[in-house]
Amino acid sequence: MASYYKLDLEERKNLGTSAARSIRRNGGVLVNYYYTGEQNKNFSIDKKLLQKAIQSGNRVFELDINNETIYAMIKEAQYHPVTEQIMHIDLLRVRRDEKMKISIPLVLEGNSVGVIQGGILTQTLSNIDIQCFPTDVPESIIVDITDLDLNGSISAGDLKLDEDITLETLSDTTIVVCNEPKAESESIVDETADTDDEPTSQEDSSSDANNKETDSSEDKKES
Repeated sequence: MASYYKLDLEERKNLGTSAARSIRRNGGVLVNYYYTGEQNKNFSIDKKLLQKAIQSGNRVFELDINNETIYAMIKEAQYHPVTEQIMHIDLLRVRRDEKMKISIPLVLEGNSVGVIQGGILTQTLSNIDIQCFPTDVPESIIVDITDLDLNGSISAGDLKLDEDITLETLSDTTIVVCNEPKAESESIVDETADTDDEPTSQEDSSSDANNKETDSSEDKKES
């Protein structure tokens, strides 16, 4: 059985903007708990405890509500626009006997054959969506890139998942590619080749003007 990080929630007795500000000033985070068919509940949690829970790598957390042990996942989080500190989270209840949809981080592992040959590795997808039971939620999914050749790629459908895990991301979604390095094109521009052989338009105009003046002088002498 999987182990879960327990969230110590405090029930909010006072609601409203003023009470919410007071909780945040005292280092708390607002929590909204919900589940289909149940009434939403409002809690708060110490910001430091929440950070530790998130850093644990768990995706499903244990809660104690009305002396009942239940399990929930963070469905959504709101952050302060300046400090980027968590201000509010939504907790969605999950049941251990029902599959849930969840996003799991991807971790590249191994030395790509293509990179050894001089290729450039680019990861285009950092998380993948799966369906699984709460007891089977992995902390991450390993992507073995050892056999990734030059100009090759690995897609979501190439991943080896446990039989109890269902892929939700489209199977043809690219995860990582190994491309050849772009050749540096060298362009040599001979600036003197075009400017020395032909006069500029201004020089042409001056030359034409001098020729006209010379012709006019000669005409006057002849007359």
